Amino acid sequence: MTSHARVSRRGFLAAAAATAPLALAAQSPKVPIGIEMYSVRDELTKDTLATTRAIAKMGYQVAEFYGPYFSWTPDLLKQVRKILDDTAMRCLSTHNDFRNFSPENIQKAIDYNHGLGAKYMVAASAPRADSLDAWKRIADTLTSALDKLRPTGLSAGYHNHQTEFKPLEGKRPIEIIAANTPKDFMLQLDLGTCVEVGSDPVAWIKANPGRIKCCHLKDWAPGAAEDEKGYRVLFGEGAVPWKQVFAAAESTGGVEYYLIEQEGSRYPEPETARRCLATYRKMRA
Repeated sequence: MTSHARVSRRGFLAAAAATAPLALAAQSPKVPIGIEMYSVRDELTKDTLATTRAIAKMGYQVAEFYGPYFSWTPDLLKQVRKILDDTAMRCLSTHNDFRNFSPENIQKAIDYNHGLGAKYMVAASAPRADSLDAWKRIADTLTSALDKLRPTGLSAGYHNHQTEFKPLEGKRPIEIIAANTPKDFMLQLDLGTCVEVGSDPVAWIKANPGRIKCCHLKDWAPGAAEDEKGYRVLFGEGAVPWKQVFAAAESTGGVEYYLIEQEGSRYPEPETARRCLATYRKMRA
């Protein structure tokens, strides 16, 4: 994860206001476009409510809240939900530390996800695993958690990084996760990390029909300029084959929503979020 330019709260709100007319532009008729709120993490830390409101004004339809949501007070949770309801933006999933799926934490996680109106609890990463057997145990833990979530109206998912697509003992860990979780368990696909390690995201989507219910639209570029390399390129500027990804996700993958995710860029957070959304709209026009 990379650092990037900070802007003032006033500057952030001004940037959001300037993009408000874009909210009227046509959205993808098939799939809502959202943002992983980690993309605006500095601003979210400084002012959670103002940042959530500003993101909605930009025209994002979905917000995925990451780790810190679990430590919010119940009052802050209610205030965030009110902003979501008032702006018609939805929280369809949360990005969770693996510990949130443990017996001692899962009830709080259920309560907070219900409070946000979420549908999926997504594991943001897994504990260290050095063998396929260890990955199988991780899959078993996630399956047990899903069994507890189903009766509450929630489901679960897993978010990949590079590790899950790197072969281990002749097989990729992501294949172990997929093979040892139920068909209604979501495989949230991070495109950038998949492409960086040389895996074919389109082939992966087609191999798991109906399970790629959410994609993190994060780009990656090899050999880019120093201030734009790797994940610092904006969505649409890297090596991910977006046209083919969208076609596979919508025809085979069962995608329900997309989330822009940006680890940093040459622009401040609000400008980055605005530019990524504008690029997405041009791609889908």
